Amino acid sequence: MFVKKIGIDLGTANTLVHVPGKGIVLNEPSVVAVSLNEKQVLAVGDEAKEMLGRTPDTIVASRPLKHGVIADYKTTEAMLNYFINKAVGGFRLIRPEVMVAVPAGITSTERRAVIDATIAAGAKAAYIIKEPIAAAIGANIPIGSASGHMIIDMGGGTSEMAVISLGGIVANTSVRIGGNKFDTSISEYIRRKYNLAIGERSAENIKIGVGSALYLQKKMSMEVRGRDMVSGLPRTVSVSSDDITEAIQAELEGIISAVKSVLQSTPPELSADVIDKGIVLSGGSSLLRNMDRLIAQATGVPAYTADEALLCVAKGTGVALENLESYKRSILATS
Repeated sequence: MFVKKIGIDLGTANTLVHVPGKGIVLNEPSVVAVSLNEKQVLAVGDEAKEMLGRTPDTIVASRPLKHGVIADYKTTEAMLNYFINKAVGGFRLIRPEVMVAVPAGITSTERRAVIDATIAAGAKAAYIIKEPIAAAIGANIPIGSASGHMIIDMGGGTSEMAVISLGGIVANTSVRIGGNKFDTSISEYIRRKYNLAIGERSAENIKIGVGSALYLQKKMSMEVRGRDMVSGLPRTVSVSSDDITEAIQAELEGIISAVKSVLQSTPPELSADVIDKGIVLSGGSSLLRNMDRLIAQATGVPAYTADEALLCVAKGTGVALENLESYKRSILATS
C-alpha cells in the first residue's frame, strides 16, 4: 500500500509519525548526528541519541529543535527527510501529504520554516496544526462542540495550555518549560548538592525513575553514577524522590502560573464547562508522577492524564489529516 498521508508530531525531545490506518509507525528522539568534516548526516533518531555526550571532536550530535521550533533548518530538513522516508519506505512513487503539529505560540516565520522544511524533505503538501488542538483530537476530546475543553500538552521543550471550543482556541499560553528543563534542573541540583556531574541522559533516567511533582509519603531512591567535581573520578551517590521534587520546583511553579493565567482569561461560560469536565493532560512530561494531582490541587479543577498521553499529538495529526474537511477551521497554513 502506498502511504499518501503522514502526521508528524515534531517534538523537541521526540518525533512521532502517525500513518492513518496503521497508527504510530515511528517514535524516535529528535536528535541528529553530523560529521563536521564532510558536513554529512551520520545518524538520526535512536542511533544519534546513543551518541549524545559521547562523540569525538569531528562529530556533533544535537537536537535541531529548541522549544518546539526549528533552531537549525538544514538539520531539521535532514531529520524530516529521514522520518518521512522511514514511514513511507525508501521507494516512493507518490509524494505524501504531511501534517506537522507545531506549538500554538509560534510566529508566522517559524511556521513558514516548518512548511518549507517539510516540502524540501519530500512532501507534496504540508499542513500545520497547533499542538493543543492535535493533542485534544488525539485524546478523543470532541473539539467541534460548543463547549469548553481544557488541555495541557507538556512536551520536551514547551508546555502548552489551551481552552478549546467549536474547533478553535479561545484562550491559550505557552511556556518554554518541559522535560528538557526538568532534566537540566536535576543535573544542576545534583551538582550543587552532591558535587557530582551527570549527563542529560542520566538526569532523564533519574526523573523517570524517582521523579515526582509532589513530595511522596513513601520516598523512593536510586543510585546515580557521575564524575566527582572535586577529585574528577567516577563516583556513585543515592538520590531520593524528595531531591528531584525540590530540584524541579521552579519549573513546576512556572507551569502552574501559566495554567492559572489561561483559566483567568477564559470566558465564564467556558470556565464552567472546564470545571465540569476537568483538565486533560497530554505529552511525555505529563507522565511525571503526581503531575495531575499537583495541577488539581493548585487550580481546584479536576485534572487527569489522557490515555497514551505520549501519543496524543501524533494521533491527533493523523485523525485531522484523514478528516481534513471536518477540521478545516482548526488547521492553519497549507502549502
